[in-house]
Amino acid sequence: MPHLDLADGFRLYYETHGPKPSETSRTPVLLAHGAGGNAMSWWQQVPALAEVYPVITFDHRAFGRSPDIDEGPGRVAFGPDIRALLEHLAVERVHFVAHSMGGRSAFGLLSREPGRFASLVFSGTNAGCVDDRYRARKVELEADGTLAGSLLRRALKDGFAQEDPAMAYLYARVRALNPKRERDFLAPTGRMVNYRGSTASRLVESGLPILWIVGEHDRVMPPDLIRISHDLTPGSRFHLLRDAGHSTYFERPAEWNTTVRAFLDEVEVTRDQLID
Repeated sequence: MPHLDLADGFRLYYETHGPKPSETSRTPVLLAHGAGGNAMSWWQQVPALAEVYPVITFDHRAFGRSPDIDEGPGRVAFGPDIRALLEHLAVERVHFVAHSMGGRSAFGLLSREPGRFASLVFSGTNAGCVDDRYRARKVELEADGTLAGSLLRRALKDGFAQEDPAMAYLYARVRALNPKRERDFLAPTGRMVNYRGSTASRLVESGLPILWIVGEHDRVMPPDLIRISHDLTPGSRFHLLRDAGHSTYFERPAEWNTTVRAFLDEVEVTRDQLID
């Protein structure tokens, strides 16, 4: 299995699909999974994108086939790990597609190396792009019970398991590949505990094409919240997937794939026109 061995003894699992970067002018696509998944989560996306794009998938540190080292840095190393992977693959720029937790990885890399990006797709994540209006609406959603329940219970649309028990079972089995982690693995630490900043200005300043995708029935990152993140990034795109919960890429793969593919194709055409 392909692993990248890093200096601290950590082994990052990754896969590459589609044409080699040297064989196409298309910018590679990097898929960053959420907390309930790993590289296997993208099984419905890789075939759709790898037809024309080089595609990179990986297991975040402490997920899937990338168990962290003892006393390892955990999530704070997400950005540096991805940077090391891109250097290893000799990939200069990527379309960064981030679902849920993957939004942290995206901004972790963007804050250090903005030149690595051709575009950003945020699926079911605010990527830290919030303001006081966002925070106030989140409080309301917490009060009315929308955000109640474990992440596992809210990962799929209510009723999805009854509608498609086989797919719900598969989702659970993919998730089960992840090693056990501390319950507060993703919780803010240190100065981030009471942090009230926002990534909005950095995202706008980057000038990158941005697409926000969210499910109509998402109870992890409800549409009301993601619309605010969209509003905070003028010029960005917003797509609402009807009849989907948090895991839009899994629940509604055809529409998700079509939406993302169209966005990436447009970015590529615009780039080519600027070069010409």
